[in-house]
Amino acid sequence: MLAGPYCTMLLADLGAEVIKVEPPEGDGTRAWGPPWVGAARLGPDDPGVAAYYLAINRNKRSIRLDLRRAAGAEILQGLIGHADVLVENFRVGGFERLGFDDAALEALNRRLVHLAISGYGTTGPEADRPGYDFVIQAVAGLMSITGFADSEGGAPAKVGVAIADVVTGLLGCVAILAALEGRGRPGSPAHSQGQRIDLSLFEATLAVLVNQAQNAFATGTSPGRRGNAHPNIVPYETFATADGQLAIAVGSERQWARFCSALELPQLAGDPRFATNGDRVAHRDALRPVLADQFASRSTAAWLELLEAAAIPCGPIRGVLEALESAQAQADAMTVEVDHPLLGRLRQVGVPFKFSATPATVRTAPPLLGEHSEQILAELGYDAAVIEHLRAERVI
Repeated sequence: MLAGPYCTMLLADLGAEVIKVEPPEGDGTRAWGPPWVGAARLGPDDPGVAAYYLAINRNKRSIRLDLRRAAGAEILQGLIGHADVLVENFRVGGFERLGFDDAALEALNRRLVHLAISGYGTTGPEADRPGYDFVIQAVAGLMSITGFADSEGGAPAKVGVAIADVVTGLLGCVAILAALEGRGRPGSPAHSQGQRIDLSLFEATLAVLVNQAQNAFATGTSPGRRGNAHPNIVPYETFATADGQLAIAVGSERQWARFCSALELPQLAGDPRFATNGDRVAHRDALRPVLADQFASRSTAAWLELLEAAAIPCGPIRGVLEALESAQAQADAMTVEVDHPLLGRLRQVGVPFKFSATPATVRTAPPLLGEHSEQILAELGYDAAVIEHLRAERVI
């Protein structure tokens, strides 16, 4: 629902021509509202377009296709025959049951790079299970380290975005680009031919555990929940000020000395309990209350001024809109607008990577369901009469 579309949106932002093949009822995220966009514009009987769908489908064309019909499968075969890349997000075995196993794909296009995204991978006891981000965050260990500790009244919590899906999409994009590079490089085992790439939400989420996974290997114990505190660095968390919250990240001993000076607590810099980061981690329970009391004595703005003057990484906790509308986000062009055929000007999150010679762009709005069906079929060589017949038969 998200991993595949996010992966292909990244490729589309980078300039790829992406054709989104949707079932007759459309991409499931089209129904994932509220919130909806455009209800007032579209009329009282139309709820609008789901914001969720709009978030991950720009720069694509949509064809509505019933793959359970022979004529629909034939159209997809034609698309695959002309494609560089196929991304599919079926449950394990689902695409094969529609007639598109590896042998069939290779017969259609031996240069095809095929990314197959699943929930848990293609082998093992859980391979047949459906994969949803929320459940994956639980079973892959991420939820167990997210949230505040039991002693603080906390409980395991999911990340505020579907991070398992997003990371899977990112890794899928990287893998596709590597496969394309290998296909075009003389001497590569995959030169002039495609290959299959298997990627699952479960594996991607395990990979994103990074230092927490290595901590578990090193200690033989699963890490616990620490709220906003870092397991390996102190101080590296949030503190309440007189009027809000502040995020602090002291990542080196040079920063620690400047931090103590900016907080007007020079005695901490000379305290042997806090001499090194390792010492501070070992004595975090003694250090944190001292810092918390000091931060509570002044406003967020006052502390930001002092800490920024000392070159200490810090920042206020912003809301999503506040972050997107901040001066830095605007300077980075992280909000853009694009024309939507029904909704008018549509605001979107911008492209995070900036290229000096071949910039990524937001060119077109997320497509309507089947918006480009006739156009795509015409490009495949179907004439108007055949296209009309396919529509009358509800193949498209």
